[in-house]
Amino acid sequence: MRTETDSPGTQARRAEVTKLPSHIWAGGVAVRTIFLIVLIALTARVASPQIERLSSIYETPGDLIRVLMGVGVCAWFVVNVFKLPKDAGAYRTWMYMGLALLPLGALCAYVVW
Repeated sequence: MRTETDSPGTQARRAEVTKLPSHIWAGGVAVRTIFLIVLIALTARVASPQIERLSSIYETPGDLIRVLMGVGVCAWFVVNVFKLPKDAGAYRTWMYMGLALLPLGALCAYVVW
C-alpha cells in the first residue's frame, strides 16, 4: 500500500500561504467571493427565460438551452466560491484586481438589470 507524502514543492507552497498576512488573505477572499456572487447574479439574470414564467422554457428550444447553460455556469461559479486558491500570489492578485473588477461587475449588473 502506498502512502501519500508531501513533496518539497507542496510544503513550500503551504509555507508561502502561511506567511501571507491575514489582511491580504481576508481581502482576497472577500473580493473573490463578492465578484463570483455578482457573476452568479448576472448569469442567472441573462440565462432566465424571455417570458418570466419558468414553464415557458419548453416553448422555444433557445430558452431551454439558455436556461440549462445558465444553470451549469451558475453551479460552476458556486463550486468555485468554496474552492479557495492554494498559493499566496492568487490572494494578492484578487486583492489588487478586485479594486478594478468589483466596480466593473457592479456596473454590468446595473446595466443588465
